[in-house]
Amino acid sequence: MEGRLFDKPLNPNKLLKEQFVSNLTGSSLLEIAALSTVVPALVVLRKWSSRDNSRKESAKKNDDQVHTVRKDWMQYFSTLGVDYLTVVLPIILVFTVLSEWVFMCAISLVILISIYIMFKRSQFHLKDGFSQLPLLRADISSYRVSVVLVTCLCILAVDFKIFPRRYAKAETYGSGIMDLGVGSFVVANALVSRQARNIASMSFKAVLCSISPLLSLGFARIISTWGVDYQVHVGEYGVHWNFFFTLAAVSILTSVVRIHPKHCGLVGLLILAGYQIWLSSGLNEYLISHKRSADIITQNKEGIYSILGYWGMFLIGVSLGFYLFVDTSSKGKNRNTQVMQIWVLAASFWILAIIFDSYIERVSRRMCNFAYVMLVFGQNFQRTYIGLLFNNMNFI
Repeated sequence: MEGRLFDKPLNPNKLLKEQFVSNLTGSSLLEIAALSTVVPALVVLRKWSSRDNSRKESAKKNDDQVHTVRKDWMQYFSTLGVDYLTVVLPIILVFTVLSEWVFMCAISLVILISIYIMFKRSQFHLKDGFSQLPLLRADISSYRVSVVLVTCLCILAVDFKIFPRRYAKAETYGSGIMDLGVGSFVVANALVSRQARNIASMSFKAVLCSISPLLSLGFARIISTWGVDYQVHVGEYGVHWNFFFTLAAVSILTSVVRIHPKHCGLVGLLILAGYQIWLSSGLNEYLISHKRSADIITQNKEGIYSILGYWGMFLIGVSLGFYLFVDTSSKGKNRNTQVMQIWVLAASFWILAIIFDSYIERVSRRMCNFAYVMLVFGQNFQRTYIGLLFNNMNFI
């Protein structure tokens, strides 16, 4: 009797749960663009409301007033609650019960922001240009926080039926909003990396120490999923590979092959072009096939080969981060110029993603092909542009 008890699987519905997240085709590029508008718009509205409240409080504040620890904690939790109600909860609703009205939600938020701007303009006047606006670091931080927030919410929601299947990761070709998670992390890390800031490279030993948390998380994920018999779709990265190993591999490659940020963009494009030619020559058929031999490379073919795509993506992100946010050699460079540059980049990446998806090879996160890289950059720079444009409409 005891032997039969231990023979029972820990997760008897494992096969059904694997099927629940398998054979998906993703959503449309237009819907991804709409979702990429909703998130930064909500963050901007929350920032504006908190800015107005802080002004009212500062006007009433007595300089001699002593703030107690209790009041600070109450203010912290009240702010946290408002953040949840105005940012987190609306995102959850849009990604679940309001998913059929995502276009209406995006349009409504843009209209609401536009009305707010016109209302403020009628009362105050705008600051001259964008040169006197807050530091760009705050905007980049908001963008990175939104990436983490959306990723965490999707990971927690994907196992429930209320989460639309088209938002989950696509099987081979196509892209749901969850497919953009790993690419967004790579881009977000690249824009603010040591390489983008042109800081002296670390030694290989220091690099290994810096990626040790990623390796630890990667092995911990393997052990934990096997330990509880959690469903793992091997078509995502392979049998043993996962997201943390991809980030670690990209960090190692970038540190071993040291390239000046001015040349990273060109090298990244060459890597992506060569990788795409390889994919179109037959590698894509090998990667999407279900045949796996006993060797470690074939067991994890999706994760290992896609490193080339993510490495090229990272190098392009390093170059863009250097030219947009670090390089001060260009005279007359101000926030207005930066916002315009990001807008041009976002539009260009979206156009390239549509062209590659239509005529070269459909978007595939599983292979990290050229179309996928362009889509990730387009979606991330669109999010950054909306945040920069509206968040910097400061009124005095």
